[in-house]
Amino acid sequence: MLLAIDHRLRLKKMAITRNGCKGCPDITCTSTKVVLSQDIAKNVKTAYDRIKSRGMSGCLFGSGGTCCRHCNMGPCQIIDGVEDMIGVCGATAETVASRNFCRAIASGSASHTDHAREMVRGFIATAKGETENTIKDARKLNMLAQVFGVDTTDKETRQIALEVGQLALAEFGKQEGTQYMLKRAPAKRQEIWKKLGVEPRGIDREVVELMHRTHMGVDQDHENIMLQGSRCALGDGWGSSMLSTELTDIMFGTPVPIRAIVDLGVLKADQVNVTVHGHEPLLAEALCMAAETPEMLALAKKAGAKGINLAGVCCTGNEILMRRGIPVAAGFIQQEMVLATGAVEAMVVDVQCVMQSVAQVAKSFHTEIITTNYRAKMPDAVHIQFDEHHALQSAKTILTRAIGNFKKRGKFFIPTDSKVDVVVGFSHETINYMLGGRFRSSYRPLNDNIINGRIRGVAAIVGCDNYKFDDNYHEIVAKELIKNDVLVLATGCAATALGRAGLLRPEAATEFAGPGLAEVCETVGMPPVLHMGSCVDNSRLLIAATEMVREGGLGDDLADLPVSGTAPLWMSEKAVAIGQYFVASGIHVIFQNLPVGGSKKFSKFLFDDCRKIYGGHWEMEANPLELARKMIKNIDEKREALGINKKRERILFDMAMRRDLGGTGKAVPGVGCTGPKPTE
Repeated sequence: MLLAIDHRLRLKKMAITRNGCKGCPDITCTSTKVVLSQDIAKNVKTAYDRIKSRGMSGCLFGSGGTCCRHCNMGPCQIIDGVEDMIGVCGATAETVASRNFCRAIASGSASHTDHAREMVRGFIATAKGETENTIKDARKLNMLAQVFGVDTTDKETRQIALEVGQLALAEFGKQEGTQYMLKRAPAKRQEIWKKLGVEPRGIDREVVELMHRTHMGVDQDHENIMLQGSRCALGDGWGSSMLSTELTDIMFGTPVPIRAIVDLGVLKADQVNVTVHGHEPLLAEALCMAAETPEMLALAKKAGAKGINLAGVCCTGNEILMRRGIPVAAGFIQQEMVLATGAVEAMVVDVQCVMQSVAQVAKSFHTEIITTNYRAKMPDAVHIQFDEHHALQSAKTILTRAIGNFKKRGKFFIPTDSKVDVVVGFSHETINYMLGGRFRSSYRPLNDNIINGRIRGVAAIVGCDNYKFDDNYHEIVAKELIKNDVLVLATGCAATALGRAGLLRPEAATEFAGPGLAEVCETVGMPPVLHMGSCVDNSRLLIAATEMVREGGLGDDLADLPVSGTAPLWMSEKAVAIGQYFVASGIHVIFQNLPVGGSKKFSKFLFDDCRKIYGGHWEMEANPLELARKMIKNIDEKREALGINKKRERILFDMAMRRDLGGTGKAVPGVGCTGPKPTE
């Protein structure tokens, strides 16, 4: 009891100033606090503890983007405006800051690209009949075939898939021309990219060129460096990430709304608990299939368990959550806490966002960390290489190892009250269908409700969790947005956090949303915050925004839309790449911080000049409420420019009105929709 009290005091002290530095984040998540207060977790050291024990703030030069380590004459700490504090080679603050920023873009893009390449290779293997997977969304396959110019006449599904897959794989190494997926963007946006010379060629080529241009003594003009930064980021967003999302949907099924649960309480006392952590869905899907086989279930029962309970962590969790309804136990910042329950037999990991500390936390329990990818091994973990050509057998081998640990389980604690209902699976296609119906699917109702003011605009909350900030940051931002009638689209660990906050339920509309948004949500039956997938699925947001432009009434480019995006707790370099491909697509993006403050010129370029070049720009704000309000301010500015920032009589579409959109030739009165033109 005393140990538990002492642990609670330790948690409380985390929010107290130490050594003159207010760097200790506050834990607000109930399940995290409850688990860490248990006696079994007394020896668990988490990232929160490590932040506290470091006892020092981050390096000011690193935080400001002006520490240069690009050659062995340094490291050079640059002070903007001080002549004696430029680099040994003469590099100025703006040059160093832009190089560092672009190297983050390159790293983030490379991470998404390597993920996507594995998905494309797995897709080709499936098309050849070399895996246990199948083509589940032939409709989307045929759509993608049109994008790639593949003739589908009299061809079997697998042949079409093979041709699409081979063309997709060629996108990575292409040396000339441009990416096929760019054709999906609005025509005006394509012209802007062409004029600027930022249309991505081969996906890999843009990463390599960006790394070259940020090498010592190559590109030393921060504006020119950022053109390649945009080109690289666009190759991610409109290239590799979009390819990964679309091919994953075709192979495993395009998500549709499904009810599920999230938070640490999804673990089960009487079952073998296996958490799946990372990003590549090939592994997770195989584990899902294997866990349902009679062979594995019999083995679990023989070990004394009633079954096998898979639970997701991080973005792999989001993948199987939205397609299969498999519960998500934890986001990024809870990956140590899920192990601290003592109830997990194995944490199976692949790539990205897996902290090395999980292997050390696991040592306090019977849990094994099982790495599965040759690119991502870890000391003190067990390695079982996953083979996509024999996916089911690989998954069975992994599960057999986990089942063997069930009898070794000692004391454990599962916060059974910490489970929250969510509705997930809102792909672009789902939104289209929900708004317009299966046979007349359309973004028209969304556009009209933005035009008539029921919905103020659309905001994207994407990306990571971050231990440096309070863990309710996403919740504060989202609640302020939906309170002001802004529809929120969420991906990644941000979506998981908003699920824990209860905002992914349809009921949240009446509890938290403004009157206009609430009425739309209630009529359609959707939450005010829509879960749209993992971090690689931010490409869904690009397509959704493009459909809003294509539908009409909100301008002719992405930059015209009353839309704003944020990754308020970004941690990974992938978030910087995501932010830049949204900015280069014409969207306003705001983060809580960026490592650019050490250069006035480069900061001005990102925050002001980008708006003139791309129509989108970066912004920063540390306070979550103010961050949300700045997003709303941007949305209002776009509404003003469109001439729709006025009070109007607002009429919500019923099904009869939706049918009228299909070709009666009559306008729907009072909602800003002119309807289709009568035929001559």
